[in-house]
Amino acid sequence: MAYTTIDDPSQFFQTALYSSDGGGGSITVTNDGNSDLQPDWIWIKVRNDSNDHNMFDSSRSNFGERIFPNQASASDSVASVSVSSDGFATGTGYGDINNTSGANNYVAWQWKCNGGTSSASGSESGSNLAYNFQVNTTSKFMINLYTGRGSSSTLNLGNHFTPEFMLFRNRDQNDDWVVYHHKNTSNPHTDHLHLNNNNATSDDEQMFEDVVFAADEINLGTNHEVNADGENYVAYAFAGVQGYSKFGSYTGNGNTDGPFIYLGFRPAYFLLKNISASQHWYVFDTARDTFNTSNSAMQASGSAAQETGYPMDFLSNGFKIRHNDNAWNGNGNTFVYAAFAEHPFVSSKGVPVTAR
Repeated sequence: MAYTTIDDPSQFFQTALYSSDGGGGSITVTNDGNSDLQPDWIWIKVRNDSNDHNMFDSSRSNFGERIFPNQASASDSVASVSVSSDGFATGTGYGDINNTSGANNYVAWQWKCNGGTSSASGSESGSNLAYNFQVNTTSKFMINLYTGRGSSSTLNLGNHFTPEFMLFRNRDQNDDWVVYHHKNTSNPHTDHLHLNNNNATSDDEQMFEDVVFAADEINLGTNHEVNADGENYVAYAFAGVQGYSKFGSYTGNGNTDGPFIYLGFRPAYFLLKNISASQHWYVFDTARDTFNTSNSAMQASGSAAQETGYPMDFLSNGFKIRHNDNAWNGNGNTFVYAAFAEHPFVSSKGVPVTAR
């Protein structure tokens, strides 16, 4: 039996819910996990309205730059958040994160990296891109800022881990998000997805040059979405950690008695995408639904309000699909996912963890 290296996942990932009252003043959001968590990456979505997702991190202007996960839009500095030792405070006057004209409910997914402190940086040299990254080697999470060259290039990852899930975004232009997932087809380095739309997987040699990802560096081609000359990018990279995170795939059966996905932990967060068909990315979490079955789905690639009526089971060791919707259980379709833990199934000492 495999044991986790992270007994308390709330040290590295937490979900918070909060509400606005229409006053427009700053809202303080305090996390309630087992451990204090000062976030480095915050992803916010209003639950009861059709507003854009908002994303902030401690590398891009120390939370002063907003980017939209569901849009092919350049980043802006209109809205900002500030972090504390166990949460964050919203900016004022921005409906996406703090409605000034009425009551809204929000969800904020938060990850810890390295406290906004750079782990390594380098200047452009030959085919090597200029980069500046922070990394958490325990949770295997990296935020990497780099500048494109417009020609075949390598991006330094510091030899910390081989990415299994990676999001790329041009901060300067209205480009699509690019998603690498190590289970996206049998040759994932030849294919990619887009976070901000519902397209099935695509093949483009100019994205990753059809070169297998490695821990020291990855190859980037000439596609504008990942490597335009002189333009600024952000890349979020993850690898799985036993009992804390997993990035895998499953095949749908089109039945209300859907597949069971073994994770080795009770998930707190589950992001999935049908890579075989045009379907949105969706997020489920245990903060919006505190009791099984989970019933609330949130489009990650669209601005729609939270949807209900799609039962999912969050179990002590994985995730059970209980709906036949094509978005997460199309018969014979392949799905990729990213999952983060609420509780490991077995602790580092070999003690089973009882999930609530």
